[in-house]
Amino acid sequence: MSDFISDFWNLYVVVIVLASILACAVLLVVQGKATFTPGKTMGHVWDETLEEYNNPMPKWWSWLFVITVVFALVYLALYPGLGNFKGMLGWTSGGQHAAEVAKMDAAVKPLFDKYLAMDVKAVAGDKQAMEMGKRLYLTYCMQCHGADARGAKGFPNLTDSDWQWGGEPQQIVETISAGRMAMMPPHAHLGADTVKDLANYVRSLSGLPHDSVRAAKGATAFTEAGCVGCHGMDAKGMHAVGAPNLTDKVWLYGSSEATIIETINNGRQNKMPAWKEFLGEAKVHLLSAYVLSVGQAK
Repeated sequence: MSDFISDFWNLYVVVIVLASILACAVLLVVQGKATFTPGKTMGHVWDETLEEYNNPMPKWWSWLFVITVVFALVYLALYPGLGNFKGMLGWTSGGQHAAEVAKMDAAVKPLFDKYLAMDVKAVAGDKQAMEMGKRLYLTYCMQCHGADARGAKGFPNLTDSDWQWGGEPQQIVETISAGRMAMMPPHAHLGADTVKDLANYVRSLSGLPHDSVRAAKGATAFTEAGCVGCHGMDAKGMHAVGAPNLTDKVWLYGSSEATIIETINNGRQNKMPAWKEFLGEAKVHLLSAYVLSVGQAK
């Protein structure tokens, strides 16, 4: 409520809240001054025998209303609820959350510090650490890479031996910490025939069915079009720039001729978000060890 962009909405909320409480108080007063004739019916009958009597409200009901009104006023004085007024206690949900997080972090800090001081490979071999790493993974990573870490179209499989940015412990730490931005530039300017030749050549590299004549032309185009600049002369890719290996059987977007043509024509762009600032170094260290462990469990 502290983010209102004008005083009107602040006043609007204050008026609505106080008017609601005041209406409850007025109802109490009106009920207290009303004239009742106990035992006299109001002439309303439902369901043959159900009658409405002119009896006053039970005292417990009236006192419950009084307690409700008093409680509401005391609550609004102590806690935020009246527009921009922060309450006498200065409590906020964000502040309470931060305090609880800080308390929990302090409690588990010795354990996180223990693993942070260990080598990533050693952490990957620790059963308790991997249970912690798995919980972190299921909280922050499964949305893209899946609960089983096998990825999906456009999201890498973390359980195989293919690493676009490198699978060494420090490379994994760097990927999770700082994130990655990968881009395959579009090459539609090469023309439809050349793009189709390139697609057949790329399919031939991993042993997929292809047109051998077009693949031969594609081999030449692969060099002349500058593809070797990222994927290398042997087409095995480069970890330094995130260029994938085109000679294996791992396909991030699909291996059909049509999909490869689409990739060459339109390019691809993908981003792995950075997590170090959000999670902290210790949690990134655990996550890195977990990713390393699932990659080794083949």
